[in-house]
Amino acid sequence: MGFWNRFVGSRDMGIDLGTANTLVYVSGKGIVLEEPSVVAIDRETKLPLAFGEEAKKMIGRTSGNIVALRPLRDGVIADFESARMMLEEFINRAHEGSGSPRMIIGIPTGITEVERRAVKNAAREAGAREVGLIDEPIAAALGAGLPVTEATGNMIIDIGGGTTEVAVLSLQGKVLSESVRVAGDELTESIIQYMKKVHNLVVGERTAENIKIKLGSAYPSEDEEPVMDVRGLHLMSGLPRTISIKGNEIRESMSDPLSVIIAAVKRTLEHTPPELAADIIDRGIMLAGGGALLRGLDTLIAHETGIVTHVAEDPLRCVVKGTGEILKNPKILERILERDGR
Repeated sequence: MGFWNRFVGSRDMGIDLGTANTLVYVSGKGIVLEEPSVVAIDRETKLPLAFGEEAKKMIGRTSGNIVALRPLRDGVIADFESARMMLEEFINRAHEGSGSPRMIIGIPTGITEVERRAVKNAAREAGAREVGLIDEPIAAALGAGLPVTEATGNMIIDIGGGTTEVAVLSLQGKVLSESVRVAGDELTESIIQYMKKVHNLVVGERTAENIKIKLGSAYPSEDEEPVMDVRGLHLMSGLPRTISIKGNEIRESMSDPLSVIIAAVKRTLEHTPPELAADIIDRGIMLAGGGALLRGLDTLIAHETGIVTHVAEDPLRCVVKGTGEILKNPKILERILERDGR
């Protein structure tokens, strides 16, 4: 019996183990869990106090003996024990019935073999019976509905919290790809640094993320620039202060990390075989991941590459939906996993 024939079953799970969010798909049920990848831990006992959304609310607001942390950084496991505990909690929430579930997990293309083993080990120690890995761009393309099984070139850009994955796909496989560890987290950090340098205002990660969502854009539009009041600590006085900032300031603050993403897209296009490049020009580029929600990013990429760029219908859930497609069609897609070193 082949690997994927043994892998199919009612308890199968597909997991998008993301730097910012973790999503779980269960065969026959669909997406059953979507939580921030955050764990709150008691420093003294080393025991977890909260996971997901509840733990995220504690970031920057905990007492001295409680730490709210993110076990994954740049798309890979940075704190193994916290990642294991978080996975175990999420698996228990999603899994019903007896027995250990089997699962497939989306991973960044640029991670090392050691990092791949860390993901597998964390899943096994969290209770998984069998674990298969698939590159996130392939899963995202499947979740976005791209015809990756056909003999035609498809280009996808998956911008998550920790990594941006740029890939050209054809005939159930990855032709070429590039993974850069610049994504949503770096965009948020650039806002924090801008507020500190330009306005002498110290803001936390949650505030900066809120600014990115409300004011952030990658390309100027004809609409009037939005304005937002931001509260933080003034560097000089050390006292709370409120200032007003405009959308164009935030766009400027994010220009450096955005230029890294654009450069990765251009490098990938430059190395794409001519026939596949022609397909991409005809079909366009697909954007997935949370970063795809940044206003004007599709316009910026289209402007820089000259290729029309689309945003997936449900960009945040593309990877986990793709793992679900694999679980439903293991025979058709087995070659994808073989090519990408399952």
